Amino acid sequence: MSEKITAQNLLNNLVETIAENVPKQKSVSFFDDEKVTPRLNRLFGRQKPVHHLLGGGKSADVLLWRNKKISASVLTGATAIWVLFEWLNYNFLSLVCFALIFGMLAQFVWTNASGLLNRSPSKVPRLVLPDEIFANIGIAVSTEVNRALGFLQDVACEGNLKHFLVALVSLWVAAIIGSWCNFLTVLYVGFVAAHTLPVLYEKYEDQVDDFAYKVFDQLRHNYQKLDAGVLSKIPKGKLKGKKHE
Repeated sequence: MSEKITAQNLLNNLVETIAENVPKQKSVSFFDDEKVTPRLNRLFGRQKPVHHLLGGGKSADVLLWRNKKISASVLTGATAIWVLFEWLNYNFLSLVCFALIFGMLAQFVWTNASGLLNRSPSKVPRLVLPDEIFANIGIAVSTEVNRALGFLQDVACEGNLKHFLVALVSLWVAAIIGSWCNFLTVLYVGFVAAHTLPVLYEKYEDQVDDFAYKVFDQLRHNYQKLDAGVLSKIPKGKLKGKKHE
């Protein structure tokens, strides 16, 4: 009995010591009964770091600009492709044909330059794309497509009306955005957003979470005022009917 009391006293003293040494943070809530600490309550209940939520692999490193050269090269390449197809009105077949033309011209000059300079002919380097590239691209695309289809099927079959309506509204908004611009532009905008918004949020996550919780608290406060002043005073009809035997 004495050992239990001693252990309990030690635990209480330890908790009190930690509580006294931990600095109190300023609440961002508009209510006295709801204290929201931005460093402990992340946006949408997030508990894991942004890098882990993005997969934690090389793709997350690229999206979060862990290697600035690779991330800048990927974003520059996507921008060049979008400019070629959207602004310069190139189509895919024309771009491939022009690339092959320049490649053949370079190899032709490489092969015949040694003869013009009275040198022994040099071996032209061969460009061979490994099969793993196409296999990995196909696997990645099929995985994401199947994941999206599985998610939509789960939402449609789980019986949650709120999630079902949110999914329908999201698809409807995507359809409207798709009518404003072509598919390539939508992909490019999403690609740029994926390479800018996560890194900005990771850098300023405390400020973003603080601002988001302030907005949520203000909206909740306004809704409570509206409910107390207007909605609660609306007479509700009696919906109780006779019980069926």
